Amino acid sequence: MQLLHIDSAITGGASVSRQLTASTVAAWVAAHPGTQVQYLDLVADAPGHFTLDAMAPRTGQTEGLTEAQQRENAVSERLVSQFLAADVIVVGAPFYNFGIPTQLKAWIDRLAQPGRTFRYTANGPEGLAKGKTVIVASTRGGVYSTSEGGRALEHQESYLQTIFGFFGITDVRFVRAEGVAMGPDAKSAALASAESDIKAHVAQSVAKAA
Repeated sequence: MQLLHIDSAITGGASVSRQLTASTVAAWVAAHPGTQVQYLDLVADAPGHFTLDAMAPRTGQTEGLTEAQQRENAVSERLVSQFLAADVIVVGAPFYNFGIPTQLKAWIDRLAQPGRTFRYTANGPEGLAKGKTVIVASTRGGVYSTSEGGRALEHQESYLQTIFGFFGITDVRFVRAEGVAMGPDAKSAALASAESDIKAHVAQSVAKAA
């Protein structure tokens, strides 16, 4: 089994999402011995934001690519190949300005490739990355999941659920810690809830494999 571990928080050792992805990966590997883990830190190794040079090879252009286009295509190919090779993807996704970090969005933009992660058919788009499990470590300073107004402001979990679903992934799970900036007690409760989520997701995977 191949597991891809991704972090995107800019806060380094103070990051709650990094703490939770590490816990998730450790629990998964303990429950599934032999799992091979690849790690991608999108802050230390972030792809450039999507540009026309990165887009050109996806339009069917294969001849006469410039050096910049070839270089950007190589970055996209490396990232999408790594993603497609993984059976399980653990993604650290902190909540920044009602959405996800731009580093994480840049990675997703490189994955969204016709013929690789999706295709258009007579019946509409079809995801090509089926059969994977994605576990998102979702962290938030405030609380957004418990009210209609909060959910309307949230473009983090909802976006990731949508884009991974577009890629054909139906097994998208969330390890959520929200309210982590609302004082020590709230943060402790949020972390305890997230650790409970981790245990539940790993137990589910073990039962499914049995």
